Formats: sequence, C-alpha cells, structure tokens
Amino acid sequence: MKLSTIGFTKKTAQRFFELLKRSGARRIVDVRLNNQSQLAGFAKRDDLAWIAWELYGVEYVHLPDLAPTKELLSTYRQGEISWEDYESQFLELMRTRQIEAKVSKEIVSDGCLLCSEDQPHFCHRRLVAEYLNEKWGGIEINHLGLKESKSLRKRSVQHMS
Repeated sequence: MKLSTIGFTKKTAQRFFELLKRSGARRIVDVRLNNQSQLAGFAKRDDLAWIAWELYGVEYVHLPDLAPTKELLSTYRQGEISWEDYESQFLELMRTRQIEAKVSKEIVSDGCLLCSEDQPHFCHRRLVAEYLNEKWGGIEINHLGLKESKSLRKRSVQHMS
C-alpha cells in the first residue's frame, strides 16, 4: 500500500498540485481539525475538493478521527507541552480511537494525508502514517515536498529498529 503525506503551507497551488499529481495519489485524505479556515487559501475544504476533482480527478475525504483534539493542538501550539509530549498524547489518542479498525484501508490506500504543516517532522500526519504502518504493515510512506532534516532521519532510524 502506498500512502503519501503533504502540507499546504509555504506551497503555491501549482507546487502543491504538481507534487500531488506526481505522487499518483487517488485521494486527498484531509486530517486537519479545521479544514474551513480562511487562512487556508486554495486548501480550504470546498475549494480543495473542487480543484482536486475537476482538474486532477483526485477525490477528497475529511477524516477528523485522524486529527488531534482542539485541546491537544492548543496546548502544543501555545508551548505548554513539548513535541515529545504532544506525540505521545496524540499516539495515545489514535490508540484510544482505534483508528486502525475505524479507518478503511481502501480510503487510505493510494491516498495522501493532508495537513497544514509545511514539513512532516513535527506534524501529526506523519504520526498517523507511521501509526497505521505499525498496525497494518506494508505501507510505503512518501512525504511529498520533504526537506530532509536530522530530526526526521533520526526518527526514521529509531522507528526502524
């Protein structure tokens, strides 16, 4: 199974859709808590769904069960908890929600997890992809537009051991 991830910030619509098209993704799986913000520009729910389908034949689905709670996201963004604490609490939330049983493999397969963060290093979309791979196995994860950093490489090596 192939699963891509992408963030829309710091990307033009052209760059975003070029990456999405090259990935071969058949569906955008929106894992954002708030997908209707005016700040989202082209990635606002209804606009994104229309553009993706009309111009690229890519489906759109919003899966809020794959998003953090408002409280968890707020405490992290306000600096009240570290990334490590956020990650731990988010993964516990995924376990509690039992997303591996609730989310259909068919929806995720050949999909692209969408969030706002530019890079996956400190974003829950990466955690979702890794969590599903741990539970289901056999997922080839591709972070679109990835800018390598030591933290992601280090995590990848740790995750593989």
